[in-house]
Amino acid sequence: MIRTWNEESLDHRNALLYAMGITEEDAKRPIIGILNSWNEMNPGHFPFRDVIAELKEEIYQAGGLALELPVSGICDGICSNTPGDRYTLPSRDLVSTEVETLAELNMLEGMLLLSTCDKVVPGMLMGALKVNIPTVMFTGGYMAAGHYQGEMLTLTHTKQAFAAYQGGKLSKEDYKGIVRSACPTPGACPFMGTANTMCATAELLGFSPFGNASVRSQTEKWHALAREAARRLVQLVQQEIRPLDVITRDNFENVVRYMMATGGSTNSILHIPAMARMAGIDIDPVFFDKISAEVPWISAIYPNHKTYTMEEFDRAGGLNAVVGELLEAGKIIGTAKGMFGTTVAMAQGSRSLDANVIRSCADPIHPHGGLAVLKGNIAPESCIVKFAAIPRGLWTFSGPAKVYESQDDAWQAMLNDKIVAGDVVVIRYEGPKGSPGMPHMETFMAAVLGKKMGSDIALVSDGRFSGATGGLAIGHVSPEAYDGGPIAFIQNGDMIHIDIEHRSLMVDISTEELAKRKKGWKPLVKPATGYLALYRKMTSSAHRGASIYWDL
Repeated sequence: MIRTWNEESLDHRNALLYAMGITEEDAKRPIIGILNSWNEMNPGHFPFRDVIAELKEEIYQAGGLALELPVSGICDGICSNTPGDRYTLPSRDLVSTEVETLAELNMLEGMLLLSTCDKVVPGMLMGALKVNIPTVMFTGGYMAAGHYQGEMLTLTHTKQAFAAYQGGKLSKEDYKGIVRSACPTPGACPFMGTANTMCATAELLGFSPFGNASVRSQTEKWHALAREAARRLVQLVQQEIRPLDVITRDNFENVVRYMMATGGSTNSILHIPAMARMAGIDIDPVFFDKISAEVPWISAIYPNHKTYTMEEFDRAGGLNAVVGELLEAGKIIGTAKGMFGTTVAMAQGSRSLDANVIRSCADPIHPHGGLAVLKGNIAPESCIVKFAAIPRGLWTFSGPAKVYESQDDAWQAMLNDKIVAGDVVVIRYEGPKGSPGMPHMETFMAAVLGKKMGSDIALVSDGRFSGATGGLAIGHVSPEAYDGGPIAFIQNGDMIHIDIEHRSLMVDISTEELAKRKKGWKPLVKPATGYLALYRKMTSSAHRGASIYWDL
C-alpha cells in the first residue's frame, strides 16, 4: 500500500465512508481520488461530466475504489479584460495546493486528474509532483473550430472583431455573429495556445495516455482513452509506481523540444520551470533558448497559421506525429519514460500524414524553434517572444516608446487611435507583483490586429500573453517594473530596438541616465487584497516561474 494506516485511524475513516453507502468490503480497496475540475463556467472542463461513470467503472473492475473530489477549474477567457484576469496565473498555485491538500488529507492511494485548461493542467501537475503518489491525468480534448461566413474562427477572433467593430470596419450584426459562432462545442480552444500546449505537456511528461493531447473532445476515441487512463492508474497503484520513480529532466526537456517544434505558448516558460521545481529540477528561460537553437519549427496552427487549427493538426497525426518526426531527426529523447511507456512508444511509429500541417525536420518552417528569449538593458534577466506568430519582416523593429501603466489604458488609447504606426507600446506594472497576478496583454494585441496594425506596432510588457496572441508582442520582461526593473524608467519618446534574431531588447538610455531616473523612485502600488495580496508578497519573478512555491 502507498499509505500506512493504524487500525484506529482506518476505522475512523471507514465509519465516515459507510455513512455514504460504501460497503465494508469496498472500503478495503485502494481509494483512488478522481480530482475533477468539471464546472459549468468552463467549456474546456465541461466534457468531464460525460466520462465520470466510465472512469469509476474501469477503476472498480481493476480492483480500486474511485471517489470524486472537486478542484477549481478556471477559464482565462471568462475573465479576459476584466479585473478577474489578475487571478488566473495565481490560480495555478492555488490548484496545486488543492491537489496536495486533497491527496494528503484524504490519504489517497492514487489520483486521476481531470483537467484541460491553461492554469489548471500545470497546477494539478505541480501538486502531483509534490505529493508523488501514483497519478495519471486525462485531458478534455479540443473543441471544434468555429466558422462564420466561410471564415475559420476561434475565441480570440472575437477580440479582433470587437476592435474592427469599434473602428467602423465591421457591422454590429457581423460582430455578434462572430461571437455566437466562435466556440461551437465544449473542449479546449482549438489553437496552439496555452491549453493545448499544457495538454501536450501532460502527455510528454508521461502523465496522459498516448494520443490524449490531440484528440477531439467527446468522441469515441476520447472515451476510449479515458478508460485506458483509469485502467493504467490502478496498475500503477498496485505496482506502487510513483511519478518521480519515472519522470526525470529528460521528460521536461522533451516538453520544451515539442514546444519549439510547434510554436507553443509563451505561458509555458512560466509553467514548465514551476512544475520542474516541484520535481527538484531547475529550468530557466535560458534553457528554452538553448533548445530553440537546436530544434526546428515544423508545425504551425493558429495563431502561427491563418487557418489551420487543432482539427487539421489532429488529422495530420497530432502530437504523436510531431514526436515521430522529431525522433526520426534525433531531436527528442526517445528513452524518456512516463506512466504509459517511453517517448518512442508515444510516437507509435507515427509520421506526418500531411506535410502542409506537420513538416519533417529536414524541411522545416524555420530551422529554430518558435519561441525566443531576449535580453538587454530593458530586460537584464529575460523576456519572451513567440516569433512563430510574427512575420519575418518584423523580427527587427525600432520606434519611440509610448508608455502606459496598465493594459486598459493602452487598450483605450488603441481603440481611440492615440497609438500610431511605428510606436513601441510599453505596458508596465502588469507583472506578477505589479498587477498583481500578471494578467494577459491579449486584449491590447487583439485590438492591434483588429485594426490591421499588426505589422506597424510593437508591444513590450512585464505582463504576459495568451497563447493565441499574434503580432510583435514581447512579454515577461524581468525584472518587472514593481521590482525596479529598467522597464520602470522608460519614458515616452525613448527609442527602443528589438532584434529577435540576435535575441536583443534595448532602449537608448545610458547607464548614467538610468541611474538618474532611479533616484527617489517608488513603485506604483496597485490595490490588492486577499489571495492577490498574498501572491504579491510570496511570488517569484517571471524569470523564475511566477510561483509562490519557488523558494519552498
